[in-house]
This record gives sequence, C-alpha cells and structure tokens, in this order.
Amino acid sequence: MNARTPPVPPEPPVPPGSSGRAVARHGWAQALGTVLAGLVAMGVVAALGLWAAGAADLPDNAFPRVVVATVVTAVGGALEMSGDAGELAATDAGLTVMPLSVTLTGALVIARGFLRPLRHRAVIGVPELAGWAGRIGVLWLLALVGTAFAARQTFEVSLGEGLLSDLGDLFGVTPTVGFTADVPLTVLFGLLWLAGVLVVALLASRQAPLPGGLPRLRTSVRPPAQAMVALLLAYVVVGVVVALVTAGTRGRPADTFAVLLLGLPNLAWPALTIGLGATWNGRVEGPFGLPMPQVLDEVLRTPDVSTVNVGTLAEHDGRMWWLLVAAAVLVTAAGFLMVSRSPARAPAWLHAVRMAVALALTVLAVGLVGRISAHYGLSVLGIGDLGGGLSGRLFLRPRLWGAVGLALLWGLVAGFLGALLARWVGERSRSGRAGS
Repeated sequence: MNARTPPVPPEPPVPPGSSGRAVARHGWAQALGTVLAGLVAMGVVAALGLWAAGAADLPDNAFPRVVVATVVTAVGGALEMSGDAGELAATDAGLTVMPLSVTLTGALVIARGFLRPLRHRAVIGVPELAGWAGRIGVLWLLALVGTAFAARQTFEVSLGEGLLSDLGDLFGVTPTVGFTADVPLTVLFGLLWLAGVLVVALLASRQAPLPGGLPRLRTSVRPPAQAMVALLLAYVVVGVVVALVTAGTRGRPADTFAVLLLGLPNLAWPALTIGLGATWNGRVEGPFGLPMPQVLDEVLRTPDVSTVNVGTLAEHDGRMWWLLVAAAVLVTAAGFLMVSRSPARAPAWLHAVRMAVALALTVLAVGLVGRISAHYGLSVLGIGDLGGGLSGRLFLRPRLWGAVGLALLWGLVAGFLGALLARWVGERSRSGRAGS
C-alpha cells in the first residue's frame, strides 16, 4: 500500500508591517558592527589622506595617533594644542577644523548600518526605533572615550637656523608642541554628531519606516531632506571629477589625493554657498596654508582680511563664474527632485517654502562645519619668527546670516521652478501615454 503524501503545512502569515522579505536583526551584535564599520572606514580614509600628505614621516611613531586625532576632529571632537619651551621660551598653537571627507565617510557607513535592519518594513514603533538607536549610541559613546584618550602626542619643534637656533643652543631650549583630545567635549559633540547622522539618515531614506505617530514627516520633511542630501553629494561628486582632472593635468597627484581623502567637502560645500552669492572671509599668513586651489590661495594671501566670493575669485580666474551656473543648475535640480517625491496635490508655493527652509538649514550647517582656524607661534626671549618659518595663522569663515538669507531666496525660486518643471514633465508623460 502506497503511503500517502503528508500534507504541506501552510506558510506562516506575514507579520503586519512586513513586505514578506526577511527583516535583518538589530541587536547588540549588529550595533557593534555598525560602530566598528564606521570607525574603521574613517580611520582608513584618514590614514590614506595623511599618508598622501606626508604625515607618515612624523617622528616618534606619531602617525597612528595623528590618524586617531583626525577621526576625533571628524566627528566634532575638540583638540587642545599645547607647547613647552621652558622658562625662557613660549609656544602657542590652536586648530579648529573638521576633515569633512572623513566625516562624510563615517556618516555614510553608520547611516547604512543604522538603516539596514529597517528596510522592508512598513511601520516601526517608537520603543523599537529608540532601542536600536540607543544600542548604537551606547557603543559609540564607548568608542568616543577610547579614541579621545588615544588622541594625544607631543613633537619636538626645530628652531631652524639663525639667531633662534643659536639662542636655543645657548640656553638649552628644546621646544615641544603637542595635542590632546578634550574628552568631555569630544564625547558631547561626538554624540550630537551621531544623533544628527541618525536623524538625517532616517529622514532622507526612501525605504526606512517612520514611527506611526509621525506620518506627516513622510510628505513634508522627507522630500526636502532627500533633495538636500542629493545636492551635497552631487557637489562632492563634481569635486571628485574636478580633482581627478587636475591631478591628471597639473601633476602633484599626492597633494590632490590628500585633499580628496581629507577635505574635499571643505572646498565643495563652501563652493555651493559661494555659487549662491555668499561671502567668506579669510586670511593665510606664514609658511603654511590650506589644501586649496591656487586661486583661493591667491585671494587669501593679502595683508588684511580677504573677501572670498564669486567676484573676487573671478578677478583671478574667470572660470569661477561657473560656480554661479553650477549652483543654478544643481539647486534647481534639487528642487525638481523634492517636488517629484512630494504629494502631487501640494501647491507650488508650499514647495517653494519647503525648499527655502531646507536650503537655508543646509547652508547654515555648511557654514558651521566648514569654518577653519589655525595658528602657531614660537619665541625665545621674546624673539619670534626671524625668517625661520616658526609662526603662521590662517582662517576661513562665512558671513553666515547673509549666506542663510541668500539660501532662502534661492530656495524659494528653486522650489517654485521645480514645481513648474515637475508639472510640465507630468503633463508630457500623460500626453505621451494617451497618444500611444
């Protein structure tokens, strides 16, 4: 007698809020993987950039600690510069800069790790989302403490040749300068940085769900957030293309790759604001400068504080007017992207207002994270730099509120044009389908 084939058990029902695909877990192991992936990615990019800049030759095996310090500053951490030259000499140094290439790398990697378990979900509860973010936050806090304590190093400063060197030999002066991470400030700003990355990732994602109590964010906030992220990444991509062309045509590829891997957004994102008509002030004094295009270095090396805008840059290189064209094209494209992902029933004026607010907030963020300040100096018996290259100062900062105001105006125009363009594209698409 033939055995009857046992009945096939029915498939379990698909849980509510699921698309039927397997949902990735998001426990402590996954949170640890997200944090470690972010730190490793930032460390690799920082190490390659510093190596291209020649930092691998630093004395006392300082290269690993400089890499760690770069990662600390990339997440908003604070470094305290210190110097010791004995009773007969004095040193002074300070540095405020975020290497935004490293920052962007870490943000993209951590955002991907944060969003991965949330894909293929229709909804998510606030407790579940807070628990997942909290696990990442706790491990990130531990990582911040560890990197902050590791980011410290001291270097001996050469007195060069001439009178300063003779005074140093006579009085036995061996000046040193070093850096130490401010642990409390590093932890505070590092946690704020992580919170910003997670919030922006959640708002800009097209696949991750939002808590059930926040349905309006899906239509009012997500499209502008997605448009602004796309705009900033577009400027970075354009900057990469320009940098690679420059490296291939003008030589010195190591310097170009150092800029790419450490500070490309430090140039690309201010270029966005300058294209909108914003003005930055800055100055470079002394033997060191910023990793910057030659035209910007020429504008900044003046006896007084320099004004950096499209006009002053174009006085040295007429091609700088293309910054205005690039801003017009890319900001309008961002407006079209925002409108195309917004509800069709929204009026044009509402798109314009949302675009204006989003662009103003973006320019405000660029102005806050893109400013640079550095100085150093050394004197022996009150005698300072005597041609030995022992002092210098540089800074670059925006006229912030003027830039924000211009961004509001550009956003209004771009949002309105984006609405008209999206409507025209929609009508062409409908007429094409009707004709076929």
